[in-house]
Amino acid sequence: MDEPARTPVARVERARPATLGELRASSWAHHAGRSVKDELRANLVARLREGGPVFPGIVGYDETVVPQIVNALLSRHNFILLGLRGQAKTRMLRQLTSLLDPVVPVLAGSELNDDPLAPVSLEGRAIVADRGDEAEIAWLPREERYVEKLATPDVTVADIVGDIDPIKASRLGTRLGDERSVHYGLLPRANRGVFAVNELPDLSGKVQVALFNVMQEGDVQIRGYPVRLPLDVLLVFSANPEDYTARGKIITPLKDRIGSEVRTHYQGTVEEGMRVTAQEAWTGRDADVVVPAWVAEAVEQVAFVAREDARVDKHSGVSQRLPISLLETVISNAERRALLHGDARPVARISDLYQALSAVTGKLELEYEGELKGGEAVARDIVREAIGRTFAAHAGPLDVDEVVAWFEDDRVLRLPGEVPAERWLDEMAQVPGLLDASEALSGRDDADERAAAGEFVLEGLHARKRIGRSEERGYVAAEPDAREAGAARRRWN
Repeated sequence: MDEPARTPVARVERARPATLGELRASSWAHHAGRSVKDELRANLVARLREGGPVFPGIVGYDETVVPQIVNALLSRHNFILLGLRGQAKTRMLRQLTSLLDPVVPVLAGSELNDDPLAPVSLEGRAIVADRGDEAEIAWLPREERYVEKLATPDVTVADIVGDIDPIKASRLGTRLGDERSVHYGLLPRANRGVFAVNELPDLSGKVQVALFNVMQEGDVQIRGYPVRLPLDVLLVFSANPEDYTARGKIITPLKDRIGSEVRTHYQGTVEEGMRVTAQEAWTGRDADVVVPAWVAEAVEQVAFVAREDARVDKHSGVSQRLPISLLETVISNAERRALLHGDARPVARISDLYQALSAVTGKLELEYEGELKGGEAVARDIVREAIGRTFAAHAGPLDVDEVVAWFEDDRVLRLPGEVPAERWLDEMAQVPGLLDASEALSGRDDADERAAAGEFVLEGLHARKRIGRSEERGYVAAEPDAREAGAARRRWN
């Protein structure tokens, strides 16, 4: 547990025992024999009583995933997080270190972070036997008690558990089967900490067997030699459900030894997704870029639409990294436009989403139908649908019938490309009601934001099939079939 809060930090540093004798005489002695799972449990109980967040920065899991992880830790279970990509699995595993004590004492010179009061390794026991109360103590910070391994098919038992080192055996004058001749892998070096394996099904069956032997029996065979490894470690894993059939599987005995299986998921609402995207996206540019609310919402809607699109592979999922990358690219396009025109205050536009398709196409795994149409065409359709949904959410109080009627009289509006906002406003002024709608939407007397709002109205009407748009002519009247489809959709909604 944490040291008393009333003790000044400087005094705590000086008061930390430096030898085993001093440690036995200090308040740390009562921690002897306490496992890392007990330590995590005790600190978690304290945090829950204080009412603090267990996983700061994790959005949308308060009622689903977090309670299950808390239950697993309170039960002292090894556990696995099972979910599609981009669901914060690794981030939550790494935050487990915040539930460890700030520092713990270890035997100086011990390879396995031995508890000075209860060493488990042959080397640690030898140090205590040789030096007694004069054995030196080191202090291990919580950040160094987390070891993570990304599983790949080429990972071996030697990487995870260890291997016989003939040179070490020769130097020590021991037989090869002696524990002292082992060169330890990542798992033993995580003793008294947390060992995480990402993408668990990618590990070969042989390595998975070695894992569950260590978890349950505390022993393992290294090159035919049985070695006792009574490690004190919390094992946590992550996996993607598609891996069970696409690349590998978790062997049944290992699944049986994992105490809890926690299912993760994507954020349930657009608002939760926007909170995650705003938290994770890099938005701090040299000039403050204005991102109107409808642009930020449309960015998030792209992920939600993609997850529902039949042309996108549901088994692979659509990562939360998609809207994060998309928002960053949208902001960059607004920044680029401002730099070209010398604008001091860049404003993101809804059309910037189409300029940022490069942040979408690479993150979509397509079904056969989607592959036939092409990744960019599918991404463009998804962006248009996202804009349509966002417009439907924001256009309730707007009167746009006059705008639609103007186009239905066979009129055309073509907005010039990379030009200052005033040019756009001059062109929009010829469409009755468009500037009024843009002012009502933006709520500001700023040319850039009014121009962005006016374009959002036009793009929203196009996405809802109330007007049309072509690359050659610009905004036009909707085709009769599209107009009927748009009317049917509005009636349905």
